[in-house]
Amino acid sequence: MRAIEITTPGGPEVLQPCERPAPDPKAGELLIAVQASGVNRPDVLQRKGLYPMPPGVSDLPGLEIAGTVAAGAPEDLAAAGVAIGDLVCALVAGGGYAEFCVAPAGQVLPVPKGLTALQAASLPETFFTVWQNVFHIARLQAGETLLVQGGSSGIGVTAIQLAKAWGCQVIVTAGNDEKCAACVALGADHGINYKTQDFVAEVKRLTGGRGADVVLDMVAGDYVGREVECLAEDGRIAIIAVQGGTKSGFDAGLVLRKRAAITGSTLRPRTVAYKTALAKGLRQQVWPLIEAGRVKPVIHQVFPAAKAADAHALMESSTHVGKIVLTW
Repeated sequence: MRAIEITTPGGPEVLQPCERPAPDPKAGELLIAVQASGVNRPDVLQRKGLYPMPPGVSDLPGLEIAGTVAAGAPEDLAAAGVAIGDLVCALVAGGGYAEFCVAPAGQVLPVPKGLTALQAASLPETFFTVWQNVFHIARLQAGETLLVQGGSSGIGVTAIQLAKAWGCQVIVTAGNDEKCAACVALGADHGINYKTQDFVAEVKRLTGGRGADVVLDMVAGDYVGREVECLAEDGRIAIIAVQGGTKSGFDAGLVLRKRAAITGSTLRPRTVAYKTALAKGLRQQVWPLIEAGRVKPVIHQVFPAAKAADAHALMESSTHVGKIVLTW
């Protein structure tokens, strides 16, 4: 099969086309003939040598795929509720930048009705992540306010749409006015340009001083202390990345007075059973929203797989709104 490998840790140019043997599905796995692969920031970190794959996982990058089911034991097909030839998407721990990829049966989902493989490849990583952190861990409820740091990212555009579908107010931050406008067009109630506005003051103003109930934080660093300041009582901060650094300082007294919760999570090392439970929740509660057109994939640009280096360069430029996808 054709694949894209990381020849050595480094810049986008170290991503090179190669040929590899197609993987064989083990018990509990399905083999997917990949039509499209999503590109995510963890792929960039892995390319730089900063995000090692878990033991036993392919060294090829790629955490989400869409294509047709090519092989699998009858019991595994039944567990996933799919058949050979069905169009599916899947969350994988690695190996997604390839023409064939194995996926745990519990992490394989049918492509929502009305979507193409290209669109479906943009779903798993961001939807699993948002579902886990915003709804499962931070317990966002209808009527609450969600603050999304980095609203124009793949994670951000997913969080905006799901939170709005849940009946929540959504405030986002983004790096320019155009990105803020794009987030509002997707359903966000307010966009804050973090380069020209103080998001703490703006969140307080927009919520009448109450603050945000949940913050989805991909920045960390000094943002955490500022998020505590604009958090509502009983508010929750969910940290999912540390683009602003790993060292954070905050007023612990304020955390106490607000009864705040600060959580962190990584998804890649979690067990198949854990991810399977997330997949079931998505299929039951989120896939119907997609099929009804209330939540839509947002794809910024599509690249042929051989141009994966260009896709990574775009990802690192942070000029995109939504997802970047490779096609095979």
